[in-house]
Order: sequence, then structure tokens, then C-alpha cells
Amino acid sequence: MDREFDLIRLLADGELHSGEAIAERLGMTRAAVWKALRRSCDRLGLPLESVRGQGYRLQRPVELLDPERILRDLSPRGRRAIARLEIHRQIDSTNRHLMGEVAAGAASATCCLAERQTAGRGRLGRPWISPFGANLYLSVLWRSFAAPATLGGFSLAAGAVVADVLRRAGVRGLALKWPNDLVWRRRKLGGMLLELAGEAQGPCALVVGVGINLRMAPEQGRTIDQPWVDLQEALGGTGFSRNAIAARVIDALIDALTRFGHEGLTPFLQLWEDFDLFRGEPVTLLLGDRVIRGIATGIAPDGALRLMTAEGERRFHAGEVSLRPDRWDES
Repeated sequence: MDREFDLIRLLADGELHSGEAIAERLGMTRAAVWKALRRSCDRLGLPLESVRGQGYRLQRPVELLDPERILRDLSPRGRRAIARLEIHRQIDSTNRHLMGEVAAGAASATCCLAERQTAGRGRLGRPWISPFGANLYLSVLWRSFAAPATLGGFSLAAGAVVADVLRRAGVRGLALKWPNDLVWRRRKLGGMLLELAGEAQGPCALVVGVGINLRMAPEQGRTIDQPWVDLQEALGGTGFSRNAIAARVIDALIDALTRFGHEGLTPFLQLWEDFDLFRGEPVTLLLGDRVIRGIATGIAPDGALRLMTAEGERRFHAGEVSLRPDRWDES
């Protein structure tokens, strides 16, 4: 794995590198370089180009995660708050890893990122497509003395602050689909998975997982079962740093978790509503085997979805429903 990662790191800039230079750098024969590159790129899903007489290059540059850059880009408060920053080249799931770390006694504000997930998960058990080096796969572990039930509303707070990070990065027209899916022009840009563990009356541990599509090629997302988009398209091709986005998301989540512990969901409601572009639209909710249709009318103070149905307004809480807009306008 180390040799494989060293090869990818050498080619990450997308420029041509001669087989001779790679061989000398890594102490390999030129024949071994070609075999190792082809094997590594095939396994990681990275398209490799060989130019006769010039060398090898990745068809698309890859910005690898760099702990020093992430820590440097954090706010001073964020750097002080983080207990540990883990970066994995490959992992089954950043959320699953940190849920395991809960029982092992990992400290609050432990952060985990990965270049690739082999079993990434979204809400309701859906798979989260996680190609190598293309997107952001990030989880934060947070410990609280409160009962788990009191942290349920953080799902909306997390969506609101991450959406705000992307808006500040230059994304226009970003929307939140309840409770925390990130949507741009009716296509999914990112989402979150929150998992809780602990005693009914506290203490408890919360793991907040964030997945954001950053630079994903069409072939990498061909198995996604809904319209999707990446940050590169949403920004109109404007450049951005994967490491900087990671730092800003970590900063935003740690700040929000701290604030939520003192003030609850109330300070985040207006921010969430700023991104509620589905308000006033007809929607369908799937609640178990039941299908409920109505007009989305916003969120309640406790974060519940408000839906105007034929029987009047009803409220639905996170974890119970899946919201799918009836109209998929591609404008």
C-alpha cells in the first residue's frame, strides 16, 4: 500500500513523469514501474495515460489529503479544539470507524477523513459512492453529557452550516432538502449521516459524517441512483482546494456542535431556512409503507418538517421519512 500510494502521489499533479525518473525515485526497475502503475490505477479507479517516450500521467490531477495543510487552514479555535486528525488512504466508512472508536474511548473532536471508502453509507442505509481522491469523506466524533434525544436536531444544524461553507466558497443557488441533503439545481451535491451511541439519559457520543462531491468524473458516479453534481460544476469550473474545504467543514461542525450544546437548534433555524428552496412545493414523503403527499411549509422549531396535507398540517421528524420533490425542474 505504501508503494502504491507513493506512485499515485508522484503522479497526482496530472503532469507527465518519465518512467526513468519514477524508477529512480522509488528504487524500482522501469518495467516494474509500468506494472505497478497499471495495477494501482486500475485498483483505485484512476485513469492512467502513457505517452510514448515521455512517461506517464493521470488524466485528471488528484489533490491528496494533507494533514498539515488542513491543520494550517483551520481557525485557531478549530486547531485548539481538535483532539486528533486521522487521514486514511482507504477505509470501509469514516462513520463506522469513529463509531468503533467511541467504545475504544476516543476523545471528543476526533476527526477522520479518507481518500476512499469501500463501504460508504448515506441515510436509510443507502450506499455512498466514494471514489479515490475525488470527493470529501469526513466524520467528526463529539461527546456530550446530554441524553441522545437532545442531539437529534443537530442533523439540521449540520446541514445548515455545511451549506453555508459552500455558499461562502462561491456556490450560488444551493438548497437544503430536509433534513440535510445538499442540492444544487435539483441534483445532489452532498449529504450527511449522523449516528448516536450512549445511555438513554446520557452521556452519549455523536458521529457526524459528511460527504460532498468535489471532482467526480461521470464514470465514477455511474452507479448513483439519482441526479448528482459535483462542486467543480457548481462553481462553474472555478478552482478550489480539497484540503481547504475539509478544514472549513471541520471548523463549521466543531463550532456548531459547541454552540448547539449551549443553545440548541434555535440559532440555526434561520440559516437552514435561508437554504430552504423547496418551501411551498408539492412533495412526497415515504413513511415506511405509507406515501404521504402535501406542500412543504418549512420546519418547526424542533426541526420537524412541516407538511400541509389534505388533513391539515402535519410534522415529521428526522430519521422517519424520506423527502423527494415531485417536480424535478432542471433549470
